[in-house]
Amino acid sequence: MPDLFKSIEQPILSRLENELDPRLGYHNLSHTLDVLEQAEILARQENVNDEHDLLLLKTAAVFHDSGFLFVYKGHEERGCEIASESLRNIFSNADIEKICGMIMATKIPQTPNTLLEQIICDADLDYLGRNDFEPISKHLYKEFITFKIISEDSIWDHIQINFFEMHHYFTHTSIRKRNGEKLKHLKILKERSNWAQ
Repeated sequence: MPDLFKSIEQPILSRLENELDPRLGYHNLSHTLDVLEQAEILARQENVNDEHDLLLLKTAAVFHDSGFLFVYKGHEERGCEIASESLRNIFSNADIEKICGMIMATKIPQTPNTLLEQIICDADLDYLGRNDFEPISKHLYKEFITFKIISEDSIWDHIQINFFEMHHYFTHTSIRKRNGEKLKHLKILKERSNWAQ
């Protein structure tokens, strides 16, 4: 399986490294590698021991933001198309459907239906409950300004607060490991923006 996964991940990681818009300070190769790493860690802690399920999860992780090669909005759907095209000679239609299910589950608001979908969702937003939240958040902020997702910096903290309050982790592992730190970040955001209670 390691060799099979290498043959799957190398072409798409190479494309992300060489073809993504360099202004993508958040949705870049580093983020994809982080999601892959967190998904593997979560899978082990959530007792996903089936090698084939792990392969599907890792494959979904490396493709989950591949749509950014072509579009910003609707990148999940485009990512599914890229994955389907790239993987049709490797996986069955049923497996590709599972991979696309995981990619689509990461669309905000996240809507996972299976444990594997919950794992990739939590891996995708793992940083919300980590101590490197601030620097990663700054990269996302710059990207949002560059791509005109937000128009001014004064609303950024409010957007983040609303997002934090809407977001929740799905797996027992992420709830246990990340919720406490996430709540600390939310408190800081609220204090910094004089959030009205």
